[in-house]
Amino acid sequence: MEIEKMNDIKVIVFQLEKEEYAVSVQQVGSIERIQPITRVPQTETFVKGVINLRGVITPVIDIRLRFGLEEKEYTESSRIIIVHLDDMEVGLIVDSANDVIDIAKNAIEPAPEIIGTVDTDYIEGVAKVEDRLLILLNLQKVLTPEEINDLSTAEG
Repeated sequence: MEIEKMNDIKVIVFQLEKEEYAVSVQQVGSIERIQPITRVPQTETFVKGVINLRGVITPVIDIRLRFGLEEKEYTESSRIIIVHLDDMEVGLIVDSANDVIDIAKNAIEPAPEIIGTVDTDYIEGVAKVEDRLLILLNLQKVLTPEEINDLSTAEG
């Protein structure tokens, strides 16, 4: 049983539209409710601004806009997932953060050529867990090095 667990990865599942996405818990610092965001001028449209999270200025991006989805009003279930990206933290606004689950590594398949409207560059793989299809994101590719650099200037 223990050896089996070592072949699992623990992920946070979140939702955008009707799709479920997952990121490794190792990359997630926390999950926060939507809070006031200070807009930063001359940034990409998907960069919503910065938040003061327990004394740390953290850039926030709307992952819907990053993926080319329609902007949507934030709701009670909207969340900001704080992820570690290189040497900084970035908040990702998602429609909802559903749960934390284990995925067997052998249940993860390479990304197909096209998945809905999300660019396949962002996708690490796809996992079928019971009757759910989870899209595993590669956070390193969600933002380009230039965009990460721009965010770090917004951060500090």
